[in-house]
Amino acid sequence: MYPLPQDLHIHTTFSRSDSAVVPEQTVELVAAIGHAQVIGISDHLESIVEDFPTYAAAVRSYGLKVGTEVSGADWAREAEAVEAQYYLYHCRDREEDYRGAEQLLATGKPVIIAHPLILETDLRRVPPECLIEINNRYVWRSNWELLRPFIASFSFVINSDAHQPHWLNQNVARHVARELGIAETLLFPDEAGLRRPQPVEPGKKL
Repeated sequence: MYPLPQDLHIHTTFSRSDSAVVPEQTVELVAAIGHAQVIGISDHLESIVEDFPTYAAAVRSYGLKVGTEVSGADWAREAEAVEAQYYLYHCRDREEDYRGAEQLLATGKPVIIAHPLILETDLRRVPPECLIEINNRYVWRSNWELLRPFIASFSFVINSDAHQPHWLNQNVARHVARELGIAETLLFPDEAGLRRPQPVEPGKKL
């Protein structure tokens, strides 16, 4: 079985203030598990903003994409200033958070609205250029039929929101996407199309 095409919402021990992250959830281990063709690390901005270059260098050293999770408009200015390739954005139902999404879109980088059902995001107010996340950690806790009216309005990404090694999967999120008839959008499609080299069976000639 080939890995998943993409997983861009993964936390590591760089998210120091998140008690759900276990000590074993290192960038190195996530890279070694290799559960997706394209893997992005998106640790909480408030934990990494003081030394973002160190964080980014560690992520890139394993060939992974550099993202960050931004906790609403209060962190939008700091998010603009760091060298992330994409944003996971908390858009609560607040006027300032909808403006914050527009602010981050102006950077030209992808903005993924993280777990909108849990945060009670009003998707009618979200800029259509944003991507909407179907998140393995949270989507089963919500009425995912609430996403159906927006299928034609947005592009969707499927993520794990893994904080621990055994969370590195998207089974529930992919079930929901199938139920809703949603096709995921790949942010790095050229790379997602590349299959990882498979081990050669003993005795088999190349």
